[in-house]
Amino acid sequence: MNLRPANKDEVAGLLAAAHVKRARIGRLDLGAMCRVLEHAPEDMTVTVEAGITLAALQQQLAPRRQWLPIDPPLADRLSISDLISGNISGPRRFGFGTVRDHLLGVQVALADGRLVRSGGKVVKNVAGFDVMKLFIGGEGSLGIIVEATFKLLPLPETEHFVARRCDSVAEARRIIDDVLDSPLTPSVLDLHNVGCEPGDFQVVAGFSGAYEDVDWQLAQASGLGFIESTTLDYERVFWNQPAATVQRHSVLPSRVTEVIGELGGMEFVARAGNGIVYHRGSTSTPAASSIGALARRLKETFDPNGVLPSITGA
Repeated sequence: MNLRPANKDEVAGLLAAAHVKRARIGRLDLGAMCRVLEHAPEDMTVTVEAGITLAALQQQLAPRRQWLPIDPPLADRLSISDLISGNISGPRRFGFGTVRDHLLGVQVALADGRLVRSGGKVVKNVAGFDVMKLFIGGEGSLGIIVEATFKLLPLPETEHFVARRCDSVAEARRIIDDVLDSPLTPSVLDLHNVGCEPGDFQVVAGFSGAYEDVDWQLAQASGLGFIESTTLDYERVFWNQPAATVQRHSVLPSRVTEVIGELGGMEFVARAGNGIVYHRGSTSTPAASSIGALARRLKETFDPNGVLPSITGA
């Protein structure tokens, strides 16, 4: 059963009641908690309720020419709580980092119903233990994020994407290495085969920032064979297919093409600069290792009565 609390106090109350009964709580729908609580454009920070979707937040920031530089798939359906709990990112991760790099503070409802804060509302904040990091990627297993504060960036003046096609993973590896060894600073460096002919691939580089800087980088990229203008439509196509669950592999960036070679023609999108490969279909490629003893101890400490979901792999 989905529960839809109206505010953080209701979230805390639901968890407290479940803690007493030693009962696992149903999925919490935070959609009613969707307000921007404080936006300080001059400080480039924003505090929001965790039920707001990322797309809605970006829309409210845009009139002040600011944004949260995270671009996960399906942003119109992704709440801030799920964004942080899943540590979800998109193609611009290569240039802008993950949500961890932009999160200043959180308020969390713990499994016993207590509301606690970690971090703060300013960029330079060194007070206390950095407990906030435990909830990034925690999949809601240690607590329910109810509020979050982020540092923002100005919207870039311009952004442009270019592509270079190749017909082997070996050639793709050489192209990616050429980009990494060049003076280019792309915000996107992806490799994919979405919409390509069988056996073909496309390396995509994206550049954002001031007009003059982007023009210079595009000129440099053309010297490496990136002469085809493109978009991030491959992302939209890949993530909007009603097909099998997407599988994820995280490896060293140098091993991305090795993993792709093992996929045997499956449709994939890879963050070539970060070492993350998403694909559809089963594979013998080893999955990520299960959680360790430390993660299990954290779960037992934060949620001894098993109110919240288990950690994946536990």
